[in-house]
Amino acid sequence: MAARPDRVTELFEGRRRKIHRIVTPEGIALDVEIADRGERLGAFLIDMMFWLGGTIAIYVVLLFAFISGMRSTIAITAVLFVAFLLRNLYFIHFELAWQGSTPGKRFTGLKVIERHGGELTPGAIVARNLTREVEFFMPMSFLLSLPGSGGGTETWQNLSLLVWALAISGLPLFNRENLRAGDLIGGTLVITLPKRALAQDLTAAPSSSFSNKPKATVFVFTRSQLQAYGAYELQVLEELLRRPGSEETNRLHREIAQKIATKIRWPDRVAESEALRFLEDFYAAERAELERGQLFGQYKDDKASGTRKA
Repeated sequence: MAARPDRVTELFEGRRRKIHRIVTPEGIALDVEIADRGERLGAFLIDMMFWLGGTIAIYVVLLFAFISGMRSTIAITAVLFVAFLLRNLYFIHFELAWQGSTPGKRFTGLKVIERHGGELTPGAIVARNLTREVEFFMPMSFLLSLPGSGGGTETWQNLSLLVWALAISGLPLFNRENLRAGDLIGGTLVITLPKRALAQDLTAAPSSSFSNKPKATVFVFTRSQLQAYGAYELQVLEELLRRPGSEETNRLHREIAQKIATKIRWPDRVAESEALRFLEDFYAAERAELERGQLFGQYKDDKASGTRKA
């Protein structure tokens, strides 16, 4: 079930999305929004435009080489081979370099993650993208290569290939999480990133563990320590700080405070009695750091990605 702040977001920002719950390595349950089919198709079409542009540029270069004396069979083989490499390496390269994003996904606000909350591995990225060859490119190549007219055998071949392409390409229509075959094989999920990089300030929420009165800062962090995390981790920390007080919540406060202290190389051990205050001060400082960066068009999505320009 979505938390109350998520319902307010839905009221002001649009329709309710499908939610998938994952558990982070820190042991916190986090709800992510599944990208809908239209968004995924839009991202794919944008990527196809970039891919086609690069392919056409290579074709032009090879055409000049053919005109200059290259044998036709060599030129055709080179064109087909380069096209195969480009359409596969395009998606693999960007999803590896941009932590699950491509130019099309980044433009539409989408991201690939591991379906069960683990690390997105290179093997999963390669598997999900090589499957696209069977899902889309191979059926389309067969359909375009077959003659448009002929006897009954050719008609049945065309029809069977069309059914194959529609069945595999239409797989996202028949499962709740809009998974294509590549997602099933690679164990991945495409989610939509929040439209707002940061949620409503937790320190201003009356229902949070913070007092409405400003508190003096106890823990002070350097910029290098704050750059260890990004907006994703800030939202995870916010989920934790919004939890009602209980023994389980207090235990999580202590565990996460120690994990963060180790990650940022905090010089002293955080006392158990100060764990909540450490997290509160870190949240406020991390939020201020991310907002300061946004003023200059700099965004850090998560701890695994570098700072990017808007």
